[in-house]
Amino acid sequence: MGAADRLAELGLSLPDPPAPAAAYEPWSQLPETAGGLVFTAGQLPLVDGSLPRTGKLGAELTTEEGADLARAAALNVLAVAEAALGDLDRVDVVKLTVFVASSPDFTEQHLVANGASTLLADVLGDAGVHARSAVGVPVLPLDSPVEVEAILRPR
Repeated sequence: MGAADRLAELGLSLPDPPAPAAAYEPWSQLPETAGGLVFTAGQLPLVDGSLPRTGKLGAELTTEEGADLARAAALNVLAVAEAALGDLDRVDVVKLTVFVASSPDFTEQHLVANGASTLLADVLGDAGVHARSAVGVPVLPLDSPVEVEAILRPR
């Protein structure tokens, strides 16, 4: 089963890749001679062009709400991946970094990040299993609760 079929099975469809909110590109790619890796820009959990929630984990949002938002941000990573490589069935996720806007006492960034990691594995199968960092930060652009970026390898 391909990635498009898995998305449909999950009741999801890829959004259009979000437009950059500042002076950057949605992705950059190394030359094939250097491995052809694709680096995505950080993706916010935008749905239909806007953030469904803002605020900090451990203050305004629960771990479960954060995981849902990380999942939405990962869906945007997949949209960028498809735009960069033309086909999700050509994508291997090498590394994921999930930034979590957190209150000072919040320590469940890794559980928030699971929302993104699980989605990628559900959609891409073994090609979506990756190394990961989950990082707590005081604030993210637009007061987003999460931001997800990926390093991808074309197949």
